[in-house]
Amino acid sequence: MTYQVFDTTLRDGGQREGISYSVVDKLAVARLLDEFGVGFIEGGWPGAMPKDTEFFARAKNELELKNAVLVAFGATRKANVDVGTDPQVKALLDAETPVVCVVAKSDIRHVERALRTTGEENLAMVRDTVEHLVANGRRAFVDCEHFFDGFRYDPDYTASVVQAAFEAGAERVVMCDTNGGMLPSMITAVIQDLVRRTGVAPDQLGIHCQNDTSCAVANTVAAVEAGVEHFQCTANGYGERPGNADLFAVVSNLQLKLGLKVLPDGCLEKATRVSSALAEIANIAPDTHQAYVGAAAFAHKAGLHASAIKVDPLLYNHVDPSVVGNDMRILVTEMAGRASIELKSRELGLDLAGHPDTLTAVTRKVKDLEAGGWSFEAADASFELLVRSELPGEDFVRPFALESYRVQVEHREDGAVVSEATVKVRVRGERIIATAEGNGPVNALDEALRVALSKHYPELKTFELADFKVRILEGSHGSNAITRVLVETSDGRRDWTTVGVHENVVEASWKALTDALTYGLARTTTSA
Repeated sequence: MTYQVFDTTLRDGGQREGISYSVVDKLAVARLLDEFGVGFIEGGWPGAMPKDTEFFARAKNELELKNAVLVAFGATRKANVDVGTDPQVKALLDAETPVVCVVAKSDIRHVERALRTTGEENLAMVRDTVEHLVANGRRAFVDCEHFFDGFRYDPDYTASVVQAAFEAGAERVVMCDTNGGMLPSMITAVIQDLVRRTGVAPDQLGIHCQNDTSCAVANTVAAVEAGVEHFQCTANGYGERPGNADLFAVVSNLQLKLGLKVLPDGCLEKATRVSSALAEIANIAPDTHQAYVGAAAFAHKAGLHASAIKVDPLLYNHVDPSVVGNDMRILVTEMAGRASIELKSRELGLDLAGHPDTLTAVTRKVKDLEAGGWSFEAADASFELLVRSELPGEDFVRPFALESYRVQVEHREDGAVVSEATVKVRVRGERIIATAEGNGPVNALDEALRVALSKHYPELKTFELADFKVRILEGSHGSNAITRVLVETSDGRRDWTTVGVHENVVEASWKALTDALTYGLARTTTSA
């Protein structure tokens, strides 16, 4: 069996309230999903969403995927429109992805009331679109919207949509629980009924579940147990309303509980890190009680649990936490997580295995910082700087040292608000004072620092602040709450992310900003 792990975080997941991915975000998410080993990444709706159109254009040159292929999403041709002239179908082809997934109405009520067309015309829309995509060299998947509700209302018509898609050359037809109202037994019964009616093999079908009954993961697993080999999920269950089937729970259940190989070797143990990194990019606090990957997923209080765990950790853990990259924790004496730090350092090209004292020091420092609100899951650059500063033989020296900085914000009579920053730094023994204006305190600091450093580091002109995120940390309140800042920087060839934490948002921003320039300069020197 060849299972198709289809991720739709960048399309369906982006519909979650509070999520708004930039194009840079989408590229970063795609890289993480590919690292986790998914087979398909649905990047968005080109033609309908300008941001998605730009994403696919940039992805051609900026994404080097090892495990996944990109998928463009769109709709079937419009009613009574020639498929060759439909601009939305043309945009799908222009995205130049090897796979295209089109959504089709499969509930006759939606066909007649929402599309305001006939059942026959809807079938023609499905056939024409799939045939056109296949004729243009694309693998075609069809998402049957409102499949389960439609099947329960008029099974013959919904089955005819499935048959039309396959007859036209679709590789997969996906049964969508769009309203999220199904239970596992209902999913199983409908699949069995569909197979009897159409003769379609279950392994030709796909499943896509919303979480309105809190059964999206269970419904997805039930479909796979019924023979379905293509399943669609989103990272951390992100999605509209209560969300979608959580990618990490689904693949963990299938691989660890059912023994099905759904990910490439070595990928499942990245689940916890990738989940946290994706939460940071979405600017949403990670769910600490999320199954498998949450910080509390394998946490135990002292007492009966702790004494049993001393004998055998699996007595109170349903799986070994390390298989998903997580750690078991005793809440009164938290474990260090040395293995995770060693693995992450190795990914960054830094081998801590031969330096146990350094590994201990880095682990302790990371724990102390994270207790104060820092998070390195989505800030690889800051983490790498931390490790390099501790690693013997690295001879790591920061390119500048801060003496002081000052920021002023002026609200002028004409309504203009201007920020001015002055920085005093030492660079290669020289004391430099520089002043610059910006459209905000952070921008002014960035500009002043660049003025101060440009004489010694002309390569700074290629560095650009690509994204800036601010979060008030959970549990802190008021104007003196602890703030975490993530800064994403690009030099036109690669992007990197740094983090800063402080009660003062300007200081938190300064920490992230200086790490960003330090990392970029260090990488430039190494490359040279």
